[in-house]
Amino acid sequence: MGTRWPALDSCVANASQGHEPENVNGEFKSGDLVLSRYLARPAGRHGPLPGLILCHGFPIGPLDARQSAGTFPELIDRMANELGWVAMTFMFRGCGTSEGDFSLQGWVDDLRAAINHLIDEAGPTGIWLVGTNTGGSVVMCVAADDPRVRGAALLSPRADFDDWAAQPRRFLEHAREIGAIRTPSFPPSFDEWARELRRFRPADAARRLAPRPLLVMHGDDDDIVPTVDARQLAEAHGAAELRLIPGAGHRLRHDPRAVAVLLGWLDRQRQGESS
Repeated sequence: MGTRWPALDSCVANASQGHEPENVNGEFKSGDLVLSRYLARPAGRHGPLPGLILCHGFPIGPLDARQSAGTFPELIDRMANELGWVAMTFMFRGCGTSEGDFSLQGWVDDLRAAINHLIDEAGPTGIWLVGTNTGGSVVMCVAADDPRVRGAALLSPRADFDDWAAQPRRFLEHAREIGAIRTPSFPPSFDEWARELRRFRPADAARRLAPRPLLVMHGDDDDIVPTVDARQLAEAHGAAELRLIPGAGHRLRHDPRAVAVLLGWLDRQRQGESS
């Protein structure tokens, strides 16, 4: 498939360049690290509600911070107020004002901590996960092995991290350049950091998620992650809803057609939970 990582994914990037994220209304801990989050509850609704966590992808670069941090909370507010979810997004380690440095194991740990935090904070009836780009791949790996997760939706996900793993030192230096790794001495073990890039296999995880519901969306004009990745994930699951968006590129969260599909899918999940 070629090397996809130099262009990378859209996300909330490191704020160390002087760009402070907007709309951060709280925080939680992942291990020893403090992560920033945004949580919204539907106005005027009481009682137990389904819970949703929206995960961003790997940074394009440090200047992406302000723009991306403004759009995720807006979508979270729509999910809460229009659909009736208690909804949350957060910044993985190495992004925005969250502490820490990027590692794939670390991002998996962060999402697990986010699930625990949302349960403690809101007591939802169940958890659904939504992820964009690399965040969708991390969602797949976490959801597969956590029975609290009722379903998952992935936007422009990658089926593996093999292209990163093929050139781990180059990828590490790129992560430093864009600010996803801030500590000069990180990682403490390069070999272990690099092994994580092959340890997590989203396509294998899709098989374990079944028969829980899975939505996979991909733009058929995505020039960063090919549509074959989406097909591979959907086929591995066996009963996924696969949507290819005509003419759409990699950043599906900015495509109103993709957002409409996502909101419709979430509404069906909520109605099924209520019934």
